[in-house]
Amino acid sequence: MPPANSSQGSIPARADLAPILPVLDFSDPFSTEVKPRILLMGLRRSGKSSIQKVVFHKMSPNETLFLESTNKICREDVSNSSFVNFQIWDFPGQIDFFDPTFDYEMIFRGTGALIFVIDSQDDYMEALARLHLTVTRAYKVNTDINFEVFIHKVDGLSDDHKIETQRDIHQRANDDLADAGLEKIHLSFYLTSIYDHSIFEAFSKVVQKLIPQLPTLENLLNIFISNSGIEKAFLFDVVSKIYIATDSTPVDMQTYELCCDMIDVVIDISCIYGLKEDGAGTPYDKESTAIIKLNNTTVLYLKEVTKFLALVCFVREESFERKGLIDYNFHCFRKAIHEVFEVRMKMVKSRKVQNRLQKKKGATPNGTPNVLL
Repeated sequence: MPPANSSQGSIPARADLAPILPVLDFSDPFSTEVKPRILLMGLRRSGKSSIQKVVFHKMSPNETLFLESTNKICREDVSNSSFVNFQIWDFPGQIDFFDPTFDYEMIFRGTGALIFVIDSQDDYMEALARLHLTVTRAYKVNTDINFEVFIHKVDGLSDDHKIETQRDIHQRANDDLADAGLEKIHLSFYLTSIYDHSIFEAFSKVVQKLIPQLPTLENLLNIFISNSGIEKAFLFDVVSKIYIATDSTPVDMQTYELCCDMIDVVIDISCIYGLKEDGAGTPYDKESTAIIKLNNTTVLYLKEVTKFLALVCFVREESFERKGLIDYNFHCFRKAIHEVFEVRMKMVKSRKVQNRLQKKKGATPNGTPNVLL
């Protein structure tokens, strides 16, 4: 699979941070005008860098065992598609980002989501204390941040232990907020592991909250499946295997895993047989489509939507006999998705022009800018 379209940068920790800020425009209130920030935080060795490498760089989970501990704040621009478009800031666990040399208000301003990673196989009392400190400080600066807690490395726990650990962390974290009079802060909890698809599903839900067009996409998917006799449909970012939208029916983990495996199969086969003799072309383009028939009378159907997005559907065999109807409805769905893209791009261009004018006038936005994804 081709690597994510991304660029990386790193920032020295502590005292070295201040002189670097202007270079990376971290203090520039317009630097996230169309790219909300996602912050990855947690204690050292909790698995933050491994998550980033597995989800966005296709690193094998076993290879993450050889990753060195992060000692700098690393920035990465993720630009897989017009909807999956954000910055990830990976904070080293040992860094005290509330040190006087840091302006934490600048860090949290413009942040869309804060992911706090907790190692479920370790004593998490210290992690809960750091979570509470981080959340309360961040909320004072930006009340619009989505707070996400990844209870990580659950692959080493039994099913009963997973449930008990999640219940305990959920209870303690919310009790700490209640004691501080901050009951209105909402924390979302996810059980994750890089050794299965749970980390991709959790990241999907985090990213979806940053997509203002999500209700429109879900509505389009609901209309599509109801008129096509389809059981379930996902709109996937092909590179990262994050699903940016699905219909209103519940998501089954096994169904999601099948979709991810199908995308891998399609891309791998296309890389072998889909390129020209001279190697020109791309393995995924507007002609990309795939049909996989399962042994339970279900058909998996994949169609290209945009350069980076794919629609993956679950269809009963008897419903798939009306493939012509499904393809026609898909054509209408694809056209509607492109119209959503066009509207969004016009809004982004308009916002950029306004921001440039404000910059020239020396204006500074009051508080967190309402960025467009």
